[in-house]
Amino acid sequence: METNSAENQQPELSLLNLNNLGGKTMRVMVIIKADKNSEAGIQSTEQTKEMFAAMGKFNEQLVKAGVVLAMDGLQPSAKGKRVRFSGQERTVTDGPFTETKELVAGFWLWQVKSIEEAVEWLKRAPFDGGTEVEVRPVYEVADIPADVITPEHAARMRAVREELQKKAAKP
Repeated sequence: METNSAENQQPELSLLNLNNLGGKTMRVMVIIKADKNSEAGIQSTEQTKEMFAAMGKFNEQLVKAGVVLAMDGLQPSAKGKRVRFSGQERTVTDGPFTETKELVAGFWLWQVKSIEEAVEWLKRAPFDGGTEVEVRPVYEVADIPADVITPEHAARMRAVREELQKKAAKP
């Protein structure tokens, strides 16, 4: 039996809303800050297993509600690199990076009606132990002042986003 419920249509709607159609929604990046635990990597402990199970349930709620567009955790900075730009010079530094306060452990990209809605969702997340999470709006083409980019550049930016949507929609 085929149903036409909003619940079944949410994943498609999330992709369509990627370009902030109609100004009814906004995208936010939810940035999970790194700490000594995330920098240690995934440890096989009961606490880690419980945390992964709880976060899995929370992520399922986000997907079911049509909020999440993308999400992932990041491996420790020891496995990463930084590239510093200074004029034409490029300097590559191998991890680990010492200032964990400045590192990102994971992220979500959410489609919500307001930043307040994002905060309400985030309050339900199964974090503890002083985890710090930041929520920031994503720039949409319409947010960039007209004197900063030409209409042609804005159109190219929209075309790139549409191309990304098409790739995301393919199985």
